[in-house]
Amino acid sequence: MKIVIFAGGLGTRLMEETEARPKPMVEIGGKPILWHIMKIYESYGFNDFVICLGYKGYYIKQYFLNYYLHHSDVSIELDNNEVEVHYSKSESFKVTLVDTGLHTGTAGRLKQVEKYLNGEDFMLTYGDGLANIDLNDLLDFHKKSGKLATLTAVQPEARFGGLKLGENNNVEEFKEKPSGDGIWINGGFFVLNTKVFDYLKDIDDDEMWEASPLEALTADNELMAYKHHGFWKCMDALRDKMVLDALWKSEKADWKSWE
Repeated sequence: MKIVIFAGGLGTRLMEETEARPKPMVEIGGKPILWHIMKIYESYGFNDFVICLGYKGYYIKQYFLNYYLHHSDVSIELDNNEVEVHYSKSESFKVTLVDTGLHTGTAGRLKQVEKYLNGEDFMLTYGDGLANIDLNDLLDFHKKSGKLATLTAVQPEARFGGLKLGENNNVEEFKEKPSGDGIWINGGFFVLNTKVFDYLKDIDDDEMWEASPLEALTADNELMAYKHHGFWKCMDALRDKMVLDALWKSEKADWKSWE
């Protein structure tokens, strides 16, 4: 089963990092967050990726074109540029890189990669979100539902702490950044039947997957939510990058499902 990853956005809320590189290439623990996402899937046996490029897409192309050599021991004959690879530590990723346009919406990007999916069901996620999701359980949930689309629903940590006040304005309860007040949001990590492309036939290039396509799937009762109660975090801003980096360096990266 192939995995489609949205990796073409401008990343404007992380401009401190994305002015020089695309958001999925911002590093956590010395590795692009895109690599971490791919490692999550690989740990469950899924290693065939279709990556939707846009903003600074050449950066991602260069990364994967040079990946094998950068993770290998090599000898180089400089007079004729002959390269001998002795040992490689690279992953067994298969990566299809598709330039889907600079200002294209997520639905427009998805529509453009249909031809690379060979008419098979597939998974889809964003290039900036990490989770310790059980992908086998997610896939089983999707298959049992019989619906066209499944998204992973998550309850994000609140940005600020919460107070419960009494009648006299005394603080009765204090919670430091409680989880999201019972509200579930779209956390990515989709499983999709290829019939979802029927919902993309007449859209404009700037249409967002999260707008009319998901709304139409909902109206047709074809969208299910897999509730994920574990770790999930989106790298939306610099503070998120710093939190993820700190978790990795302290060996508390809950999304690390590989050795």
